[in-house]
Amino acid sequence: MAGAGPTAVLSSGKKMPLLGLGTWQSKAEEVYNAVKVAIDAGYRHIDTAWVYKNEKEVGQAIKEKIAEGKIKREDVFVTTKLFYTFHRPERVREAMLKSIGRLGLDYVDLYLIHNPQCFKYGTSPAEVFKPSADLERLFDDVDHVDTWKAMESLVDEGLAKSIGVSNFNSQQLERLLQNCRIKPAVNQVELHPYLAQQDLVDFCKKNNILLTAFSALGAPARPKSFASGEEEPVLMEDPSVVAIAKKYGKSSAQVLLRYHLDRGVSAIPKSVTPSRIQANFDIMNFSLSKEDLASLGQLDRKLRYVGANLFVKHKFFPF
Repeated sequence: MAGAGPTAVLSSGKKMPLLGLGTWQSKAEEVYNAVKVAIDAGYRHIDTAWVYKNEKEVGQAIKEKIAEGKIKREDVFVTTKLFYTFHRPERVREAMLKSIGRLGLDYVDLYLIHNPQCFKYGTSPAEVFKPSADLERLFDDVDHVDTWKAMESLVDEGLAKSIGVSNFNSQQLERLLQNCRIKPAVNQVELHPYLAQQDLVDFCKKNNILLTAFSALGAPARPKSFASGEEEPVLMEDPSVVAIAKKYGKSSAQVLLRYHLDRGVSAIPKSVTPSRIQANFDIMNFSLSKEDLASLGQLDRKLRYVGANLFVKHKFFPF
């Protein structure tokens, strides 16, 4: 994967670039250009999801770069995700076909169960994310082990090269490991110095599951907590982060992304701003010292910017 930066070999045997472009909350008209800018900048890993409602534009941008001769299909690693309402085994392939249809691709490189919690088939994303006293009536109780077996069939069929999960804790991962034919290759979770999750990092390394960090920069676009609505500290303004950035002549964002890579973790920072997309990739010419990694590790305050109390009454709530 020319231009991809550092890569990791997944348990599936496939290579995955450690740095990717995230597209959560990226509007369709913006993400199309963002993906093209990212590919030109050297990114070879693009992360999307059915619920982001931008798979079509992500796929269109990738196909245009292939048509230009900038990349080949095998050069770019595309991740998408199974939404919460498609967990029943008979619905998994349906959801996959919808996603690759929107992407305009024959396969995805990585397909993730987006969350261990699940909702009844046909529930809309608007219903799922609307605060409601009746949210529990929408819950489904499909065991993610059963969902996983349907995910394995997608690999058999060639629709997904690798499969994994998102927002799973170590106990949920352990159940999958004890009941799977194909191991989960990736677990995508919120991860940054304010939420270091060292136990989960250690568990995943021990079991050859690559961790991918979303909100890798501490959700700078979210001055208020997704869960509580209260003001949260801005990680990129933390004095320790700022001081380390000054030491290396880099930005706070670049230091935080390097923190993940030096920790053996993948990261998918989201941006639609060309200059930030390019700057986020410009981290291949330095590494953090052990002392600076340790300093960042001491910032852990178990702070979740995203989803700390989301679906807390669901039987598979992971936090």
